[in-house]
Amino acid sequence: MTSSQHVRFAAVGLDHSHIFGQVAGLLRAGAEFVGMATDDPSAAVATQLRERYPDVPFADDLDELIARDGIDVIVTAAVPDRRGPIAVAALRAGKDVVSDKPGCTTLDQLAEIERAVAETGRFWSVTFSERFEVPAAIKAGTLVREGKIGTVVQTLGLGPHRIGDRAHLAGGAGRPDWFYDKARYGGILADIASHQVDQFLWFTGAKTAEVVTSTVGNFGNPDDPGLQDFGEMLLRSEHAQGYIRVDWYTPAGLPTWGDGRLIILGTDGYIELRKYIDIEGREGGNHLFLANQEGTQYIDCSDVKTSYYEDLIHDVRERTTTAAPQEHTFEATRLALVAQENAVLRGAAR
Repeated sequence: MTSSQHVRFAAVGLDHSHIFGQVAGLLRAGAEFVGMATDDPSAAVATQLRERYPDVPFADDLDELIARDGIDVIVTAAVPDRRGPIAVAALRAGKDVVSDKPGCTTLDQLAEIERAVAETGRFWSVTFSERFEVPAAIKAGTLVREGKIGTVVQTLGLGPHRIGDRAHLAGGAGRPDWFYDKARYGGILADIASHQVDQFLWFTGAKTAEVVTSTVGNFGNPDDPGLQDFGEMLLRSEHAQGYIRVDWYTPAGLPTWGDGRLIILGTDGYIELRKYIDIEGREGGNHLFLANQEGTQYIDCSDVKTSYYEDLIHDVRERTTTAAPQEHTFEATRLALVAQENAVLRGAAR
């Protein structure tokens, strides 16, 4: 492929609403949407995507679409346990892959993806949207690399989410049954906490780390023991530490899906991000607070440009990994999966 050619992509696996943002991002970046397919065409997300893009052909055979010539990228937001197999099939069919998180649900699946990447020369990118698509996180990265807070020694990442209702109780608009089945969604640390693991590695500059301890629990949904509604982990690299807490406890009174926060502690100061809401404070999201030796500062990051999808298109054309280094994506996924696999179970969690 030359830099003058269009990048053509297909969406395979239409089960999570993140696919809407992935498709829209690739289209904004100039890619061409040429096909879609999924395991369950009747799923709410699949139905909505077909309605939103009625001119994009829908394929009845998922495997045939993956193998079809003339497609450069497969993007997927399938049920999480299907993302790994879809990625491997796409890589071996000569496609680059853009996956919703979690990119896979087991260490065995991750090993298969790593082999496929090594053997095919294609890339596997996981859309860690809580960094890639959050202007405040982009600005924080710039400030860290400019040395505004010295050497980063710790991150504290909080990822609360709102659970909503089951789909059959909400007229098809709520959470599907697979959301309550750990074998299918992978567990709360493998799923949600992969965002915070990504941020720990990125902001501390660590290439690798270890999971010191991890816990998952079900404290608020005992009738759904397959759901883990709480998770935490402690990470340690050669030069930094990271604490992560994720949950499904966002109250109905909060006017957004979650009060996502990140605190980056450095030897000369710290940065706090209020990504989506500043409760009882400034309106909107993308709030950044900086404190260092020079004083304190508030920065409205709402106009900061994000470039993940543009970088992906560049990577497809130029065979680079500027959107996210491949080894970084592997390590962020590995750490989340190890934390999940070794977690202590609390409450009704299983």
